[in-house]
Amino acid sequence: MLRAQCGDRDALELLLRSVQPSVHRYLCGLVSASHADDVLQEVLVVIASKLAWLEHPELFRAWTFRIASRAGFRHLKKERRWHEQPVDHFRLEELPAVDTRPSGDLLRELLAMDGISPASRAVLALHFQEEMSLSEVAAVLEIPVGTAKSRLAYGLAAIRKQLHK
Repeated sequence: MLRAQCGDRDALELLLRSVQPSVHRYLCGLVSASHADDVLQEVLVVIASKLAWLEHPELFRAWTFRIASRAGFRHLKKERRWHEQPVDHFRLEELPAVDTRPSGDLLRELLAMDGISPASRAVLALHFQEEMSLSEVAAVLEIPVGTAKSRLAYGLAAIRKQLHK
């Protein structure tokens, strides 16, 4: 990380290659697989150009996903696809706890379902695909933890609704 920040091109390439698969997977869930490559390229350019300004190297992963989230949301807004889905009102306490983690393929299928808002999709992808805690998700997306919890609950409810159709 430090070598990359000091201008070592090989270190930068290695660093970018290390985050590329997880960021691409996240963007596929957020903006769709057909647009993920373009947004990923934008994200990698931003990371390379701003890496020197990152003061705490241990925050690199969260910082990277924050950049990816911003780029993804910008893309969605540009495509006029950004809109909040109507949400059925329910109580968070009524939602059952998840017993097991879905497989990677099943998780990608669930995240690709219609009816999940981009905001909820981002929280679901970061929490389940990238295995971030809700506080980490909140930090990446720059939202309160309570909002991350709500978006997670709304996203899970939307998935349940689609599965029960």
